[in-house]
Amino acid sequence: MKSFDALGLSGELVETIRQLGFENPTPIQEKAIPVLLQGNTDLVGLAQTGTGKTAAFGLPLLELVDANNRQTQALVVAPTRELSVQITNDFERFSKNFKPLNIVTVYGGASISDQIKKVKRGAQIIVATPGRLIDLLSRKVVNLSQIQYVVLDEADEMLNMGFKEDIDEILSTTPESKRVWLFSATMPREVRDIASNYMSNPQEIAMEGQKQGNENIDHQYALVDDRDKYLALKRFVDYTPGIFGVVFCRTKMDTQKIAEHLIKDGYNADPLHGDLTQAQRDRVMKSFKNKTLQLLVATDVAARGIDVSNITHVIHMNMPDEMEFYTHRSGRTARAGKKGISLAIISKKELGRIHQVEKSLKRKFTQVAVPTGDEVCQQKIMDLVLKVRSVEINEEEIDSFLPEVYHELKDFSKEDIIKRFASIEFNRFLEYYRDARDLNKSDKSDRKRFFEEGDEPAYSTGDRIFINVGKMDGLDKGSLLGLICDYGETDKSKIGKIDLKGAYSFFEVEKGMADQVMRGFEGVEVRGRKVRLEMSGERPERSDSGRDRGGRSGRSGRSGGGNKRNFSEKKREGFWGGKRKPKRY
Repeated sequence: MKSFDALGLSGELVETIRQLGFENPTPIQEKAIPVLLQGNTDLVGLAQTGTGKTAAFGLPLLELVDANNRQTQALVVAPTRELSVQITNDFERFSKNFKPLNIVTVYGGASISDQIKKVKRGAQIIVATPGRLIDLLSRKVVNLSQIQYVVLDEADEMLNMGFKEDIDEILSTTPESKRVWLFSATMPREVRDIASNYMSNPQEIAMEGQKQGNENIDHQYALVDDRDKYLALKRFVDYTPGIFGVVFCRTKMDTQKIAEHLIKDGYNADPLHGDLTQAQRDRVMKSFKNKTLQLLVATDVAARGIDVSNITHVIHMNMPDEMEFYTHRSGRTARAGKKGISLAIISKKELGRIHQVEKSLKRKFTQVAVPTGDEVCQQKIMDLVLKVRSVEINEEEIDSFLPEVYHELKDFSKEDIIKRFASIEFNRFLEYYRDARDLNKSDKSDRKRFFEEGDEPAYSTGDRIFINVGKMDGLDKGSLLGLICDYGETDKSKIGKIDLKGAYSFFEVEKGMADQVMRGFEGVEVRGRKVRLEMSGERPERSDSGRDRGGRSGRSGRSGGGNKRNFSEKKREGFWGGKRKPKRY
């Protein structure tokens, strides 16, 4: 392996990066830096997330930019504000003792007037997200006529996020003489189109084993019922002392809901998604980078640019729809040569995605079991034991307090003291996990479960109600229960047996609550259909079409009038809603 000295970098720059703790270049840095330092070629660099791409293009860029020229000479375009800020921070650290450069970040969600002022003071390097850069170009604030170098970082992700037209517009405003450096984790057709349209005989550098991914990542999956995913997440977190990870969800709503439940259940977690303000996102990321936050719950887009060391776990609450998303997700861990775990908590219907990813990565996933309640408690006890064995004792400061401690504990034996100290930490775990069921999915169909660990609703008898929605509306028992609890203004303990059919269903409620539940559904729609409820003594002779055998639509129910409300307006997709087409945020 070469040293940074052998790559052609200035001695001052080499010394700066050594002071930052970098001893040897990564493979992508070793191959890309000598080529880019020449400043006369376009380049396509293919490397996984976490392999040091920022330094691979950043160090040559700092060498080539003229500190005495106040015009904008280099442009770096990145998909998200987090990644843009991260790139700028790295550039500033690299150049701190090397060159007095003015590096400006421009991105949405922050004050545009402040960014305009910084650009007008003379930005030799601009790091930007596509949308905000287009805005500043339209205002004639940014001038790219003298640009010499354009870097497209995470190009595949920018295209996945729909920035193709923005990239075309940005590149069209730059001189033909510029050099384009494109870095990407993958090389789909759309990325190759950019290379062919805007680059001249680009040199391509691809890391060996690129398709296999980071060898230091242990890819795992656990098979559970859909409604047990949150419980399984808690089990894994409780079972893993010192876990420091990112939990990925598909939608902003799921991200917020899981984070809220984790916080409510006493875990050190926070959400990161596009609906947060920039100040909120900055606060969350600062906490995560400082490791005062244990679990970051994020969407794919919001997590772009997370460059935090020592992440032990990436946990997928569902398998992403695009292979690139899985690559970027799992790349948050096992950085800088360290090992990490990428764990997917999946249902049976997602097994196909596991096999597809295995084929693409040419890596085998390991199926792991969700820890049992006893295993979690045992692990917690042993973790406490290890902490007791390794704790550092400050003899001088604690000595003055010990006589009173000894006096208070003098009536207890050693075994009693051990039991009592262990109980302080573990009573809540022992209570919570007592008689906890096995969450691992078996071949037998399991009852649907929700966010609480416990038994099915208590009421197996009561008033039986007919409702004209079912499987054809994308509902399962869990989402129908959520619907009933929401609009019926009751909790699940009052709901008994649910009999889910194609176009209709039956459910039981506690005696005397039927009128309240049915009133709550007045004016409610599910997927454009008015919801109708009826008292049902015996099961009516209805087909799955929702009509009786005489062909008439039942209209004698208690609901259907009043102001129209739509099930989707309450955003009951995600955990509580039915099946839906995957969305990207």
